[in-house]
Amino acid sequence: MAKKQKRMRFTKGFIVGAVTTASAVYGAVHAFKKTVIEPENKEIERVEENRRRANRKSLQAHQG
Repeated sequence: MAKKQKRMRFTKGFIVGAVTTASAVYGAVHAFKKTVIEPENKEIERVEENRRRANRKSLQAHQG
């Protein structure tokens, strides 16, 4: 019985450790995405929008 209990404790500990590690990795990746990647994408979108506006203004100014 003692051997079975040790094996069960080990299995439970291993599973809990694996889940904890996986969730920590997920949290780190999610935080990196939110703080680095998304602001960079927003900046690129903003620059593209400004470029489109400038082109429209430039074309409109020379129509006349």
